[in-house]
Amino acid sequence: MKVQPSKERMYELLRAPLITEKTTLISEHNQVAFRVPLDANKKEIKLAIEKLFNVKVTAVNTLRSKGKTKIFRGHKGQRGDVKKAIITLAEGQTIDVTTGV
Repeated sequence: MKVQPSKERMYELLRAPLITEKTTLISEHNQVAFRVPLDANKKEIKLAIEKLFNVKVTAVNTLRSKGKTKIFRGHKGQRGDVKKAIITLAEGQTIDVTTGV
């Protein structure tokens, strides 16, 4: 049984699209990358993408990067942990990340 996330949760799941050199290269393979919350799971992300963008998702890969320790003006600080989701779309489907939802 699929548990549908609420509309608010769907918008919270997709924090921001990642636009870098690497994500531009993977866009040639029908893939898009988003920054997501640390507690998000693959099923929630897949449902949110399919409902908000009206596309068919074939795969969701997630990765979690630990925050770096940095020194700024002699004080140590810790950047926050980040979770990214790389979404593979079905053949012929596209998402334009330069426009809003």
